[in-house]
Amino acid sequence: MSCVHPLDWQAALRDLKADRSALPEVREERLRTSSVHRGPFVLQLSAWRGRSGRRYVVGVHSLKTLRVDDFDSCVAVAVRRNGDMIAEVEFVAEVSCEMVATGFMAVARRAGITEVHIHRLAGSFAEREAIAADLAPLMVKAA
Repeated sequence: MSCVHPLDWQAALRDLKADRSALPEVREERLRTSSVHRGPFVLQLSAWRGRSGRRYVVGVHSLKTLRVDDFDSCVAVAVRRNGDMIAEVEFVAEVSCEMVATGFMAVARRAGITEVHIHRLAGSFAEREAIAADLAPLMVKAA
């Protein structure tokens, strides 16, 4: 008699796929920072994983202290944290002019957003548009 149970590989793979699909499609992956870099003028950093699997590093800003000048050819992510402090994307925009930045901030304030995550590493308008589409929450159509 043996205490070794055979592994059902098909069931194990099915369970792994189910676990992977349970993760949110777009998710925040917090970055570790060194205690040396903490201080009043240090930018908080985080990262987002898009639906494509690409990772985007962002600066975390409070909507209260953010100014229109802070949006300079970037992708802005309006974030709400749930009770477990998990970040949820409310909406995303490619911001390349003052008018769009002003509109983004107004909509974010009305929606009760407290954090804006800004990605500034995209070089062109087309790149920023692609990143915004990758990070934007999927809209569910009512039937």
